[in-house]
Amino acid sequence: MPCDLPEHAVDQPLGLEDDYTVGLRRLAVRAGTTGSFADAAESLEEYCGLKISHMTIRELCQKEAPKMAEWHRNSPEVHTDFIEAPGVVEVTIDGTCVNTTEGWREVKVGIFSKRKLGEGVLPDQWDNRKLPRPGARIAFAAVEKKDRFRSRFGQWIRRLKIDGKTDVSALGDGAVWIWDLILLEFGKIRENLDVYHGLENISTAGKVLYGEGTEDYKKWKDETTLELLWNGYELIEKRLDELGGEKLKPKEKESIRRLRGYLEGNRERLCYCERLGEGRAIGSGQVEGACKSMIGRRLKQTGARWRVRRLNRMTSLCAVRYSSQWKHYWDAAK
Repeated sequence: MPCDLPEHAVDQPLGLEDDYTVGLRRLAVRAGTTGSFADAAESLEEYCGLKISHMTIRELCQKEAPKMAEWHRNSPEVHTDFIEAPGVVEVTIDGTCVNTTEGWREVKVGIFSKRKLGEGVLPDQWDNRKLPRPGARIAFAAVEKKDRFRSRFGQWIRRLKIDGKTDVSALGDGAVWIWDLILLEFGKIRENLDVYHGLENISTAGKVLYGEGTEDYKKWKDETTLELLWNGYELIEKRLDELGGEKLKPKEKESIRRLRGYLEGNRERLCYCERLGEGRAIGSGQVEGACKSMIGRRLKQTGARWRVRRLNRMTSLCAVRYSSQWKHYWDAAK
């Protein structure tokens, strides 16, 4: 200070020529992708004794996002880790709406993961088994048109060297755009309807037909759950055919029509018995969880309205954190 110089002589040797060190940026970005920027400021002071304004945390996140996104796309380490990880490839896609200055916009989310096969089980053991955790995971997300998202999706397929020889399957909630994208990028691969969405649709129809909480509804739910897991649509289709011959109210007829259309449209994606026997996943929980925790918890807070550009930067940060490369990025950050 007495010399009136803009920096100290030892700043550069100590790595202090930038405004903020890598360590502080890491803490700020992690806190900023966990909760609101105001909450992040409080957490950093409470846990670390660091007094940083919420505006500074916001700007640190916005500045770090392009660097992190570029590293995530181009770093050989990201691709190598995934390629070398053991297991079969699972692809999951979904979307969730976030409030922006342009109205509610859908954030499309894609996840590539590798998981070792678990122990094979029978369908009546499906909810008691424990699958191995994914050994590698790549997540990406953005508010963008379907064609742009498809392009991003295809780029990841090529980077991760997923080809016709790869054991890969896709899991989704039944949305037509997801299956269309999978078909366009992969061709014909193993597709699986998320079991929880299938059971939810069956349950919804049962509530209309028998009334929620009744013994008839419980019987419907228990029997159709096992029928779906053992035989896919085959036995449930017979049930619906028999019900169609009874005197039904318009609301009940509509519930059957909806359930029939949903399961019929996904008939070839109901191979739960086979997948359970092979020790494979039958649910798209990874991307469902990503939409809720990675995107929803951070970006859908009460009163929040994002500019799309800033929102996409935040989704880049959240995606890397949800992936298995967070530590790798900061080890390489400058």
